[in-house]
Amino acid sequence: MGDRWHVEVDRSVCIGSGMCVNHAPAGFELDSARQSHPRSADSDASEQVLAAAEGCPVEAISITLADSREAVFPPED
Repeated sequence: MGDRWHVEVDRSVCIGSGMCVNHAPAGFELDSARQSHPRSADSDASEQVLAAAEGCPVEAISITLADSREAVFPPED
């Protein structure tokens, strides 16, 4: 993929399902309150991280290009 992504989790929306950790254990972790957060805010583009964002049951994960902040997921309409 080659791009760098900025990954955010909206903790006010996150329900702690752990689906993101299942899809991308290197990209996400749950804290003691079972709230998800990215292991690193900026990282290399990853199919696993994208799958985690797409699989989040409450759509709490957003991904943008790190340099331009152009939306990767969810895509802009």
